[in-house]
Amino acid sequence: MSLSTTLDKIAANPEKYSCCVETLGACKIDSPVRGEEFVQDGERILSNENESFMKSREKQLGHLPAFERAGPLTKIFHDPAWTRVGIVTAGGLCPGLNNVIKGLVETLFFSYGVKTVFGIRYGYAGLVPKYGYEPLMLDPDVVDTIHARGGTILGSSRGQQSTDELVDALERMNINVLFCVGGDGSLRCAGDIADECRRRNLKVSVVGIPKTIDNDLQFVGRSFGFETAVAAAAEIIGLAHVEAKGTPNGIGLVKLMGRDSGFIAAYAAMANPVVNFCLVPEMDFELEGPNGLLAALGKRFSIGKGHAVIVVAEGAGQDLIAGESATDASGNVLKKDIGVFLKDRISSHFREKGVVVSVKYFDPSYTIRSVPASGTDAIKCYLLARNAVHAAMAGRTNCVIGNVGESYTVVPIRLATIERQTLSLTGDLWRSVIGSTGQELYFRGGHVAGALVP
Repeated sequence: MSLSTTLDKIAANPEKYSCCVETLGACKIDSPVRGEEFVQDGERILSNENESFMKSREKQLGHLPAFERAGPLTKIFHDPAWTRVGIVTAGGLCPGLNNVIKGLVETLFFSYGVKTVFGIRYGYAGLVPKYGYEPLMLDPDVVDTIHARGGTILGSSRGQQSTDELVDALERMNINVLFCVGGDGSLRCAGDIADECRRRNLKVSVVGIPKTIDNDLQFVGRSFGFETAVAAAAEIIGLAHVEAKGTPNGIGLVKLMGRDSGFIAAYAAMANPVVNFCLVPEMDFELEGPNGLLAALGKRFSIGKGHAVIVVAEGAGQDLIAGESATDASGNVLKKDIGVFLKDRISSHFREKGVVVSVKYFDPSYTIRSVPASGTDAIKCYLLARNAVHAAMAGRTNCVIGNVGESYTVVPIRLATIERQTLSLTGDLWRSVIGSTGQELYFRGGHVAGALVP
């Protein structure tokens, strides 16, 4: 988005673009948290994401906007003795969901003394009576070892539910804190719940923990599960490389997650730089013609490079595939299968040319989504959960927890979901991918010097 476009949008609706987080009221209860450094009420942190937005807000306000620093406050809004909590995991699976659940439960119990925590089964559907899903009561014993497992012990689902029904359920269950772990659609639903609670004058904190394996939310930093997904994808790329080199004119084709944003494909290609072509949704590419992918593959083989590794994000090349796109239960556009399409078209193209190739196709998406979080990803999950509890107990609502460097922030849901974060084709990450793969040399017309090509 250009600076002038962003300025126009902000001028038309400044409240929508505010960095301020909603609160339920004054915090008057002494916090039971001990042994931690408290955050000063009103303390803020500058964000370094979405440069055009930050510049436009600075031009409008006369100073750079900043987000509230997350962390424990000396005074809280909700009385722990009367607090009843719901936890929802919604949307697709992602590494680290169980780590987040564990972090929420343990912080509620050990730091605040909250004893009633409902695990809502199968996403928001678990709050709708007609589905008949009983909540799972959560405590530190129940969540003790769940971090070692992939997926979510609560289950998840897609699909739009009635906001009125969801808030009715919160009233019926006397839930005054709701944690929603989900991506853009799930967080928008959380925002609708918070809005309806405000209309009904219900003092319910609705706090999100951003879950998007595609890393496409704004102002929340790198999403949990992303690092684990990149590491798992890089391993698959290594296997595809072995397969490609194991036969003359072998092609290893790997389809990775990324409906509208190519971050996983780009990072994985850099993490295991044996990739020769990286195709992402932000990038237009041709299939046919002298500068298309098929010609580029032929060019690579013609200069004696006997194999190729292609990584393609699921949302790339959609304009190349005939047919209408369907939608899922949540209303998201389902991408046409670019992986199978490329496999079939590459095979038929070289068969027509009389050239023998062997295409080995890898689609590890569900495998990657289902692995447990590892390393610093697992730590991030726990820290996001802790700071979500601190924000909720202090009466923050309609917000999501993000992070900037080593610090954590409280971000309005409307800003986190205002538009998808996408890969900049002029940024350092993508230019590094181009340099690593050498793919621009293949896509250009004319002769390609073998010495210049990976």
